[in-house]
Amino acid sequence: MLENTLLDELHEECGVFGVFGCHGAAEITYFGLHSLQHRGQEGAGIVACDNGSMKRIKGQGLVTEVFKEGSLDKLPGDMAIGHVRYSTAGGSSIENVQPFLFNHHTGPFALCHNGNLVNSNELKKFCEDRGSLFQSTSDSEILAHLIQKNYNDRTFIYSLKSALEMLDGAFAFLVMLGDKLIAARDKYGLRPLSIGKINGGYVVSSETCAFEVINAKFVRDVNPGEVVEISKDGIKSTYYSNMNKHHMCAMEYIYFSRPDSELEGRNVHAFRKASGKLLYKEMPTKADIVIGVPDSSLSAAIGYAEESKIPYEMGLIKNKYVGRTFIQPSQAMREKGVRMKLSAVSSIIKGKRVILIDDSIVRGTTSKRIVALLREAGAKEVHVRISSPQITNPCFYGVDISTYDELISARLDLEGVREYIGADSLYFLSKEALFEAAERNDLCLACFTGKYPTALYHAVKDANKDGKF
Repeated sequence: MLENTLLDELHEECGVFGVFGCHGAAEITYFGLHSLQHRGQEGAGIVACDNGSMKRIKGQGLVTEVFKEGSLDKLPGDMAIGHVRYSTAGGSSIENVQPFLFNHHTGPFALCHNGNLVNSNELKKFCEDRGSLFQSTSDSEILAHLIQKNYNDRTFIYSLKSALEMLDGAFAFLVMLGDKLIAARDKYGLRPLSIGKINGGYVVSSETCAFEVINAKFVRDVNPGEVVEISKDGIKSTYYSNMNKHHMCAMEYIYFSRPDSELEGRNVHAFRKASGKLLYKEMPTKADIVIGVPDSSLSAAIGYAEESKIPYEMGLIKNKYVGRTFIQPSQAMREKGVRMKLSAVSSIIKGKRVILIDDSIVRGTTSKRIVALLREAGAKEVHVRISSPQITNPCFYGVDISTYDELISARLDLEGVREYIGADSLYFLSKEALFEAAERNDLCLACFTGKYPTALYHAVKDANKDGKF
């Protein structure tokens, strides 16, 4: 990735994938993680279980960089869990790369987590006051300490459910014991988690797109507040909470998830295409062509073009080979960073009135440079249409926008943002349209409205600081 000062892309914290009851579980997990690579590129790991014995490989980098040829042979067994990470809480050191593996007198267990706990500071202090020593700065490790503090003579599931009751925030957890795989989802339903069936066994994934690659059949979503045990006896379901909501993060639909994923019964591409159509209905604009910012905005651009009858064109081309650690030896090269990732097709753009569709504006720096690229390519007019509302509030649930200083729409009104990015006109999709596009009436819109589904503990105070919490 190019550095954040160059790009104002959003990043989701991570993705999880698990397998139960399949020969070569680690290999299946590898392909599952590869399908979830868009959810995290900083680190990856797999823990496999073979007759109760667990082994792990993890490292920093992409899935293909962490798992070299032959490495999966060192992870035998018919059960495994895996994780891809983009760090928001805890940082990107190797200690924070998951899954975590713990040894206990009752037997080893492993866990991994997608999301963010808003009461992590309080829970860490609770554990440390009772003798815990943390090996990482990730909030995911907290669950393991809470489980053990609740264990005593209880069952593991009882201890797990008691621990989950103490967590607040967004999470999808996978926990692996010697004889079972456990999946749990936060009671607000903020992060997705789905179950599939394959070769007599089961898989669990942050997104259903991973099922297609391994030829698994979708079974169902894990429900908010649910704990699902998968063992040789099949699937057993219990709940750790009775106060459950379906507040799926709207940005899962808008940006994070792959277009071929299904989120609680709604296809992501269909949602984005519908939101593009609604963009035109809300703000009809005369133009010559419609273009989208690759890749997550292309579905919305197609929808806008269909509804407006304005031709859709590939006016921007994405260079897929720009690395995550692109070296920028000088300020002049840093200024060319967006050109390294996106290029305008002058023969298509020149002399045209352009509708530019994007999914969000966070800091505004990328939008400003893209508009400038189109102007330099000869665009006569550039009208920017955003297929989400203005992001005016930080997210505390695993998205890397945790301070107001990072958000241009928290500082400037609509006209101020338009002037900053240099567009002829600017329009953001309404909040109401998100519900229509998703075909549901319950989403988390906290980053657009400031109405958070959870208590925030230390988060609001720290959101006003210049830095992450």
